[in-house]
Amino acid sequence: MQQTAEIQSTQEIAAIQKDKYPVKRGILGNFVYSLGLMATYAFLRFSSEGKNNIPKEIPYVIACNHQTYVDGMWLASFLPRKHFKVMCCLAASDLETSHGLLGRMIMRVGQGIAVDRYGSPVRGLIKAKKEIEKGQIMLVHPEGTRSHDGKVAELKDGAAYMAIKANVPLLPIYIEGGYDVFSRHMKKPQPWDHKNHRRKKVVVHYGKPFHPADFGKDAHKLTEAVTDWMLQMEKNAN
Repeated sequence: MQQTAEIQSTQEIAAIQKDKYPVKRGILGNFVYSLGLMATYAFLRFSSEGKNNIPKEIPYVIACNHQTYVDGMWLASFLPRKHFKVMCCLAASDLETSHGLLGRMIMRVGQGIAVDRYGSPVRGLIKAKKEIEKGQIMLVHPEGTRSHDGKVAELKDGAAYMAIKANVPLLPIYIEGGYDVFSRHMKKPQPWDHKNHRRKKVVVHYGKPFHPADFGKDAHKLTEAVTDWMLQMEKNAN
């Protein structure tokens, strides 16, 4: 009887963990998102380019450079409302444990799916793939962590892998200017350009979607194409 109870308990825990992700945005998450956007428009010169490249149909995968805690909020602000409702993100599991209230709010607003950056990411990737197949949009930062110097770091194959396995387009996004506003080296956002006496500028660039079939469904080749696009956008911004 005791052994049976232990098995049932293990199964219940597994079910809870399975249902925990993606984290539900809920009323609080939507409120925090709206508050964040109000502050963005109030304190920054905030705009977008290439919105016409956003796929009209869902699902799809988003691959974006990673400059700040709030990249997901910024890029989501220009998506159709019905797309935002089903947008999730692949997020480092330590956001929930090592980044305080801000980290937990990011998981909620982004409807995060935790992935272990320092162990095996497979469980998180499989869960994310299943959510895409259910019709969710999945945001991935292929660099794996926020930029240390504002430059695009080496991209990993996770975003390409999910797009290929789920057979959906991959939308590349490049955020310009975010590092100067809220880099990993800042304790709080710094939206004011003291040198030029004006608000700092952030631009969200949406590229043309990449389709897995055009790359022979090869994740590495698809990642290389996204990398080339990101580096070109970085060059154009400088």
